[in-house]
Parts: sequence; C-alpha cells; structure tokens
Amino acid sequence: MRSLNLQTTIVSVALTASVICLVAACSDHALVVSDIGNDRVAAALGKPAAALLLDVRSVEEFESGHIPGSVNIPHDELGSRIHEIATHRETGIVVYCERGFRASKAATVLQNEGFKSIQHLAGDMSGWRSAGLPIE
Repeated sequence: MRSLNLQTTIVSVALTASVICLVAACSDHALVVSDIGNDRVAAALGKPAAALLLDVRSVEEFESGHIPGSVNIPHDELGSRIHEIATHRETGIVVYCERGFRASKAATVLQNEGFKSIQHLAGDMSGWRSAGLPIE
C-alpha cells in the first residue's frame, strides 16, 4: 500500500511539474492586451498618429452607430480579412465590440497574426455610448 501511495505521489509531482513548465513556456509568448480608457481614445480622434480603431461587431451593429474613424471587420471574419489592416502590425490597434467578448477573441487573432501593439477599449461600445461620446 505504501509503495502505491509513493507511486501516486511521484506521478502527481511529475504531472504538476509538466503543467508548470507548459504554462511558463506559453506565458513567454503571451501578449498582454491592456485596456485604454474612452477618454484617451476620444482625445486622439482625428489625430494622424492615432492607433487604428477596430470595431469587431457585426456589420449591422456597426451601421447602427460606431466610433468615428473606426474600421469594421466582424470578429468571425478577422482571420480571412487580416490583410486589410496589415499596415497596422507595428503602429497599434484599439479593438472593441459591444461588451468585450468578441474583442477578446479578436485580440487573440491579432496576436497570432503578429500584431505587436493591441489595446482594448475599456467599456467597449456600450461604455462609449453611455459616456455620451461621438458616434457616427
């Protein structure tokens, strides 16, 4: 019985060590997507050095109102349309949707496609709208 407990402990330790190594290896390459406040984005609207605003909501949602100057590529089309925004790989992208879920998925796609500077609009479109900021 003691031998079986020792073997179980050894296997548990080995599995735990493997998981720790896997997490460490993955985290070396993980990109941290930081939030940017809508006040900072609003202040940068129309400025030439501003990051690309990427709205990943549906076309219908985009047409019903979006942040001025935004480009719309629905999150589920981003992988196949990445060439449309390729010039922003190094310059920066602020991604948003309605409440954050789709923006998170889009940020992962952008990271996998080699984009270096990705930020998420804190509060997304719902927060922008609630703050009374400009909408086209």
